[in-house]
Amino acid sequence: MFEESAYDGAVSLTQDQKVAHYQSVLTPKSDDREFLLSLPDPKPFGDFIAQMKRHLEDFPLALVGEVGLDKSFRIPEDWLPQHLDERNTALTPGGREGRRLSPYRVSMDHQRKVLLAQLRLAGEMQRAVSVHGVQAHGVVHDTLAETWKGNERKPLSRKEQKRAEAARRANAEPEDAEDENELAGPKPYPPRVCLHSFSGPAETVKLYTAPTVPCEIFFSFSTSINAWVEGGKGKVEAAVRAVPDDRLLMESDLHTAGDRMDQYLEEIVRKLCEVKGWDLEAGTKQLAANWLRFVSGSK
Repeated sequence: MFEESAYDGAVSLTQDQKVAHYQSVLTPKSDDREFLLSLPDPKPFGDFIAQMKRHLEDFPLALVGEVGLDKSFRIPEDWLPQHLDERNTALTPGGREGRRLSPYRVSMDHQRKVLLAQLRLAGEMQRAVSVHGVQAHGVVHDTLAETWKGNERKPLSRKEQKRAEAARRANAEPEDAEDENELAGPKPYPPRVCLHSFSGPAETVKLYTAPTVPCEIFFSFSTSINAWVEGGKGKVEAAVRAVPDDRLLMESDLHTAGDRMDQYLEEIVRKLCEVKGWDLEAGTKQLAANWLRFVSGSK
């Protein structure tokens, strides 16, 4: 995507502008004009966000995402004739599908601009967001925190904390617990975020669950992506234990439904219950309640 203001409000780019755009957002900088011209034509930011907004309006239960930041992703090379002949047209366009990888990555600065625009739209539309971070936990946190800067919650006194905890246990809110952050309406940050297949440390969990954070941050884990350690003493297990019980989610992280997905879901439910020390039935009910609150905001 390109910012229209950088090109005098243009809605499409000339070939020279396309080359210049990709040279500015890819790293390392490429002088391979043929390769840069083979890449998809960049879309204006305004058009992209407007299209996202239309989709969210058409599907009022839809989430935003999966979106995020990735330091390791490399741009695939152009399609070779043999790959075009073998291409599966039933798949969503944009996948690698056997192509070689180029040495070029999308700069983190450009990725952050795209993610911030998506997060702000989610805040405007009050939709939950699924976010991934690949080798970028600190940058993801800083980007999310940028959206709620200036809207942090006021820390509660010890007395208020005790009353709030008692209310949660009673499954009710204290009469004067309404906070300006809880009022309905557009905000610059999403109401709820799921950190998908979270692989950060327990210390990062604590940053996201600080009482001043106005956005509800959930943490999702899987057996297909997360690196579990026998005996439960690994980084992932420590992170799971640091996640509040009502912010924990699970997933298969597979691209297809069916028996294999069901198997992965059962595996992760059992794993999370084991790490948390939960009874299986009670843990399953807790995870189900967490999912409903993440997708709908219902308490």
